[in-house]
Amino acid sequence: MPAATATTAGARDHARAQEGTVVHAAPTVPASSQTSTPEGVAPQDVVWSDRLPGGGYAHRVLAPGMRVRLTDVTGDACAQVVLYHADMPWERLNTADTAKIQWQVYPHEGYLLLSDQARVLATIVEDTSGHHDTIYGASTKARNERRYGDGSVHGPSPAGRELLVNGALKNGLGRRDVPPTVSFFQGVRIDDGGRPVWQGAAGSGAYVTLRTELPVVMLVANAAHPLDPRERYTCGELEILAWRDRVTTPEDPEWAATPEGRRAFENTADHRAGRSLR
Repeated sequence: MPAATATTAGARDHARAQEGTVVHAAPTVPASSQTSTPEGVAPQDVVWSDRLPGGGYAHRVLAPGMRVRLTDVTGDACAQVVLYHADMPWERLNTADTAKIQWQVYPHEGYLLLSDQARVLATIVEDTSGHHDTIYGASTKARNERRYGDGSVHGPSPAGRELLVNGALKNGLGRRDVPPTVSFFQGVRIDDGGRPVWQGAAGSGAYVTLRTELPVVMLVANAAHPLDPRERYTCGELEILAWRDRVTTPEDPEWAATPEGRRAFENTADHRAGRSLR
């Protein structure tokens, strides 16, 4: 043990000396100190600023009416996202209902992320990527062990599901509570024969912005997609930025874009009113 940290006092002084150290991928605390914000967003409205390396994960509790922008910094990120109702975590993202109710398996601007209660957890309000997946979910430890030799959280090729389980545990949830994910920035399309066709990414700088419609717990794993054909585990940096905004209202085009969407928004507004949520 180095002499400087051989005692408790020395270890404390060494640890405190690290304050202010800037690292390439880490959350910014407080979030309002983030210097680069979208046009029209006041720094004091920023509530979450994070930068995930490949193989990293993040989690946050967010109020209704927050915008969350996910940015593929390098063109190799894969954001695997799960949402829970923060007050009732048994209500959570249901990818099957999300696709079935909207008659559409491919996320896009205006797409709704639905719970199994037919309520909108979040709305995609911006999308410059178009390369996403609602079918194949996050990678598993067993699959990554077969492909890369390791799938553990702290190994060289962490599985997306293992990362999400870690995030779930920090919010009072467990492995059985982690449902299938929506994956952003690494696209899959289904061909006429019913086979998956890997699309890959749209390129560096592409982003997706979600608007929360209920209080949510958001889990994000940045891990290689399970269908990524590249031999080596490949996953680039992901940037997360969230700021105060507002929920979707009947005046917004997303509200009445489809009959199914309108009913989901009405269910959501009715639920918020009953719980005195803004």
